[in-house]
Amino acid sequence: MPQTTTDHDAGTLPPDPGRRASGAVVPVLAFAGITVAVMQTLLVPVIKDLPTLLHTAPSNATWVMTSTLLAGAVATPIMGRLGDLNGKRRMLLASLAIMVIGSLVCAFTDDLLIMIAGRALQGFAMGAIPLGIGIMRDELPREKLGSAMALMSSSIGVGGGLALPGAALVAQNADWHALFFGAAGLGVLSMLLTYFAVPESSLRAPGRFDKTGALGLSAGLVALLLPITKGSDWGWGSPTTLGLFGAAVVILLAWGAWELRSAAPLVDLRTTARREVLLTNLASVMVGVAFYAISLVLPQLLQLPSSTGYGLGQSMVVAGLCVAPLGLTMMLTAPLYARIAARRGPKVSLIIGMVVIAIGYGGGLGLMSAAWQTIIISVVVGAGIGLAYSSLPALIIGAVDASETGAANGLNTLMRSIGTSVSSAVIGMVLARTSTDVGGVALPTLHGFRISFAIATAAVLGGLLLAAFLPSQRASRAASAAQAGPPAEGAADPLARPAAGDGPATAGPVRHTTLLATSGGFHGRVTDVDGLPVARATITLIDRRGLQAGRAVADEEGRYDLVPPGAGDFVLAASAFGHGSRASSAGYAGDGVPVEVDLALPAPRAGVGEPVGEGDPA
Repeated sequence: MPQTTTDHDAGTLPPDPGRRASGAVVPVLAFAGITVAVMQTLLVPVIKDLPTLLHTAPSNATWVMTSTLLAGAVATPIMGRLGDLNGKRRMLLASLAIMVIGSLVCAFTDDLLIMIAGRALQGFAMGAIPLGIGIMRDELPREKLGSAMALMSSSIGVGGGLALPGAALVAQNADWHALFFGAAGLGVLSMLLTYFAVPESSLRAPGRFDKTGALGLSAGLVALLLPITKGSDWGWGSPTTLGLFGAAVVILLAWGAWELRSAAPLVDLRTTARREVLLTNLASVMVGVAFYAISLVLPQLLQLPSSTGYGLGQSMVVAGLCVAPLGLTMMLTAPLYARIAARRGPKVSLIIGMVVIAIGYGGGLGLMSAAWQTIIISVVVGAGIGLAYSSLPALIIGAVDASETGAANGLNTLMRSIGTSVSSAVIGMVLARTSTDVGGVALPTLHGFRISFAIATAAVLGGLLLAAFLPSQRASRAASAAQAGPPAEGAADPLARPAAGDGPATAGPVRHTTLLATSGGFHGRVTDVDGLPVARATITLIDRRGLQAGRAVADEEGRYDLVPPGAGDFVLAASAFGHGSRASSAGYAGDGVPVEVDLALPAPRAGVGEPVGEGDPA
């Protein structure tokens, strides 16, 4: 059956110029991301007091944090896929609504089990980050997309940095339940702003929701993350820890086999296995490790009593204020990222970000003797993480189809979460094993803090090595994009797309090509202006009514096959990131006689087709 949903790829074609998103979309979506970050950071100031507040043992109290992590890890790819299928704005509102319910559940209880359940519901809000990035891709013009995605991707750090001193202030001067009432209020405000300011995308992915895949991924992630977060309590060599790791391997392998056979998988593993997607996701794990290390080390260093000889003796609020520049710097680097990515691509900005992180942690090894030094560490590391986090979604959406944006970015966000989980487990173990006994209380040592920073530095250097192998924009393509004039005759305007009932929308004349081929339907080759193949180009078949009648993606050699639903006249519109678009009309008799249509993509218009915030997936 032909699909009749209006479709476009914001990585290759911008959104409908007749339906521009309002200027409030970016700040509203960024606010949603900040709200999610606040929810995550909420209990950090009172984490050491949770056993007393919940009348339970310390090992049980950690489930309050673990439940949020597990729920967020499960929800992120699932909500992303549901957004692709049912509407990203709708699922964003659903994520925020579940978070509000969870916040209210926690606000009215002191019972451990109910608190764990409420925190798990709060964790579902983690899906807001990939959903917000997906909405931006669908709704924003190309020239605004890079900086907008950077801000959305960095919002998790921005919210965390701003929430830490705020939550500490509330915890010191009010009942700790007020933290949850505040989170619920932010969630409701974010829902209202989203409802009134953010449009629903018309883009929908084909297929159905893969329930079996969702259950398999959920079970596999729980089996993997549970021993990572609880291994230090259970013992890394205990039967429970090893058994769960073994179960995770078995479940995830079985899940992968199912996804490869599924017609509509939850996660397209073939896409995920592409070099640019795989390396980006692995680099995301490393950035996640580096991001969380500073959040674990600096607040403890700042709050340890000065009598230890290395503690800085600051209050909870002052410690939060010293770490707050981490989030503020992440936010301020979004415009800088857009400029770097526009000129050099997101691979370069990712590499620069990782180098800056390494400098921050490396310098931090000798900057632990005064509060102002921790601010310097926060600023430098925050700048690097802001650049790195901003680059990740651009690399992902430059390599996947628009209908997979939510799921692909959800998986990428999951990779960051796995990185933070690994960081929490490893650094927590290091600090515990290097602690010293002071008056019957185990306190982390300066040696442990430095080992933690060294681990973060090693992780980011590993990520730097992975990023170095990411595909780059070819120099010839970058030069032609920078010097290009108007599209050649026969090229579709990159800002045009077909609208139902309006007929095929092409700017300029179309070229008729009807040649004999070796198979039925349309097939041919997509090349650039130099005759080189364009890998992974998108070819959309449009019928006489202006509706999408089919779609194909070219292989690595630029070859495609596309079978129309029947006889008739059609327009084949080809597009690819880093190129202009080409539209060509062709007729198909429906008698099995093949039609060859070769499409040569022109260079983009200067300032229009030039990539902003996205890399060349080829």
